[in-house]
Amino acid sequence: MKVKDCMKRNVISIPAGETISEAARIFVERHIGVLPVVNENGQPVGILRLTDMLTLELPDFFNLVEDLDFVHDFGAVETTRPAPELLNRPVMLLVQPVTTVDEDSGLLRTYSLMLKDNLHDIPVTDADGILVGIASVVDVATAVLSSWQEQKGKTA
Repeated sequence: MKVKDCMKRNVISIPAGETISEAARIFVERHIGVLPVVNENGQPVGILRLTDMLTLELPDFFNLVEDLDFVHDFGAVETTRPAPELLNRPVMLLVQPVTTVDEDSGLLRTYSLMLKDNLHDIPVTDADGILVGIASVVDVATAVLSSWQEQKGKTA
């Protein structure tokens, strides 16, 4: 089985020239956790995760604090929002490098790439590098487990 057999084909993506504010709108309206960023040809140039967006809310010193057990309430920080001028900046400021997989790749290769790069979702591209789908760990794993069930049925 190939990744194209289990991927989601209706991929929600965002053009590289869009703003952080537009990315936030898409995350909220579509209730998704990852947003491939594409160039004008539809090829992935990066990936934006919902968690990347939330880093805009945290003051810089939070990533220096190793133990947050003593913090029971973030107080005034809870009500702060990113400055409007930051939200109007290009989405590329928050984008992470993207790992993609070819649509004709097998499920174990796909899962290996996801495992190697600690991905929950991986953009799927065609032979021209154009985004054609997205596969989650759940998509890939259930397809593998389904093949186990099919194999079991043949041997029973």
